[in-house]
Amino acid sequence: MTNLDAVEGLDALTRSLARRTPEQLGALLTRHAEPLARRPAPTELRGLAQALWSYETLHQLVLHLDHPRLQVLAATARISQERAGRDAPGPAAPAPGAGYQSLMAHRLSFAHLATEPVEPEDVFAALGATSPGPARTAAETALHHLYDDGLAAPAEDGTVVVPPRAPQLLAAHDLGPFLADAPRPAPDDTATPATPAAALPPTTSPHDESRAAAATLAATVDRLLAALATQPAALRKSGGLAVREIKRLAKAAGATEPHTRLLLDLALAADLIALTRSPSGITALPTGAYDDWLSRPPGARLAPLLAAWSGLWDIPTHTPFGETPTALVRGHDRHAPALRHALLAALDTVPLGAGAPLPPLPFTEPPEPEAGTRTPWKDLLRAADWHRPLAVTHQPMAGERAAHTLHEATYLGLVAHGTLTPLGRALLADPRSLDEPLAGLLPPLLEQAHFQADLTAVVPGRPAAALDALLASAADRESEGHAVTWRFTHHSVRRALDAGHSAETLREDLTRASATGTLPQPLGYLLQDAARSHGRMRVLSAACCIRSDDEALVEELAAHRALRALGLRAIAPTVLVSSRPPAATLDALRAAGYAPALESDTGTTTVERLPAHRAKAPAPTRNPHAPLALAHRLLGLPAEPQKATPPGER
Repeated sequence: MTNLDAVEGLDALTRSLARRTPEQLGALLTRHAEPLARRPAPTELRGLAQALWSYETLHQLVLHLDHPRLQVLAATARISQERAGRDAPGPAAPAPGAGYQSLMAHRLSFAHLATEPVEPEDVFAALGATSPGPARTAAETALHHLYDDGLAAPAEDGTVVVPPRAPQLLAAHDLGPFLADAPRPAPDDTATPATPAAALPPTTSPHDESRAAAATLAATVDRLLAALATQPAALRKSGGLAVREIKRLAKAAGATEPHTRLLLDLALAADLIALTRSPSGITALPTGAYDDWLSRPPGARLAPLLAAWSGLWDIPTHTPFGETPTALVRGHDRHAPALRHALLAALDTVPLGAGAPLPPLPFTEPPEPEAGTRTPWKDLLRAADWHRPLAVTHQPMAGERAAHTLHEATYLGLVAHGTLTPLGRALLADPRSLDEPLAGLLPPLLEQAHFQADLTAVVPGRPAAALDALLASAADRESEGHAVTWRFTHHSVRRALDAGHSAETLREDLTRASATGTLPQPLGYLLQDAARSHGRMRVLSAACCIRSDDEALVEELAAHRALRALGLRAIAPTVLVSSRPPAATLDALRAAGYAPALESDTGTTTVERLPAHRAKAPAPTRNPHAPLALAHRLLGLPAEPQKATPPGER
């Protein structure tokens, strides 16, 4: 394809985009949102066409093509390049030792980008799909999908035009023969005699397993984020959490360290936690979205985490040999989302009772089977390879990465008994529509507890955020499972009084939270005893002190009108306490005409240095209506009025 032909190819794609409705173009922008977000937003259809056919975008999009679409694209690109080479051959490759001018002449010829339009029938013939049948239908369907995704464009004469970079991207991959249908990961009854028979159906259903996993996951995430809110985690200077921080959070969440790393990365991707820079370093703590997340039903809490897992550029539980396991590091594994989709799509065809158990971790490559035999693990990888050929077996450590991915899916309630759960099928269909399948998976939160005479409170389920906060403020969590138990002690009640409760307000709040509307007599006595001894001695709150051996100067400062904002109080003839921190107190004294000096805890004069301040960067928001609005602008149509985006969908 000469430069003029390349322009005509982009023209064909631009015309194809212009014939779409705003909804169709918005759907294309949504499907390709991630790779297109790495480029400036297009202002015209021609710019969108150039963005779709750029090398960086194509490099990401081809990972998400299944076997038929990839085969059609590769065959079209190969035929196109071969014809272009015959029609307009480039200069021969320079001989060894050739001069600079010869090298540049060959480089600037762009022979490696030469392509020509191709007849669809020639593509089908190259794939062995000339006659009507499953292969022909699959190839035609794949070509139309390539048109829809902008990876190929129909020319005016009915030929197919592909991006000039497509041959360069796909030439090194051996895709094998064209397969119209995906291989089955579970052998059927007609398999070879060496194939083991299907096991008996399990005693529990995938739905039951998914419900149990979701309940455990919801409780674990609650504890993890609560621990992070209580004590933010410090990151290493080289990036990522230190091992000791992961151990601390794993203990608080009641999870293993690999699962803790997984949940931390999912919470970061779901914007529930953020990395904040401070003078002491970078810390991880919950964001404002965490408070809104706490008010949601249990299922709605898990939806953003599962959606984040489907698109995460990392396999958090997988640590290659020689690397240190860590968390809260933005992943760079662009093959991970395609690998997840391929594995889930392969398991979607496995009936209940025919699934094979997952390989244990740490993963070891199973021995090669004898000639003519098949293993369930190899069958699964072969089926997954059909759904995403460039993201499974074409990548290093394919078996190890796949095993860790499936164990993560099992922990998240997406896979059970070697097949997909209903939640896994919903995630495979649309990761953004999980609220409905999750709503029936977890019971509603409970807003009342059963208070007992042994000074315990029992919630037979998962407590609502308000009830959990009330009981956690006045009692100690004792056990957790199908029911959560708190125990009241003198120390726990005193903790609630220290936090601002009075005996009466605490009694009223607990009574409203009681399922019976009353409190046991022993709990009432405990509240009275704790309140009677609380506050008998007091600790004075002071931001800093001002001392001087000159008592007259101390009296002058206490009575000075310009220093009233400091709230100065005399606690000794030579000591004043200020309600403002040392820096503000020094500024006020100097503004009033005095010359104070800053003193350290040891009594020595401290040298003052200006602090370094850093601005907090605002977190970007994602508007789900943006692709449709952009489609209207690109097509030159007036934008439709959009509804306000709820905070939880940003």
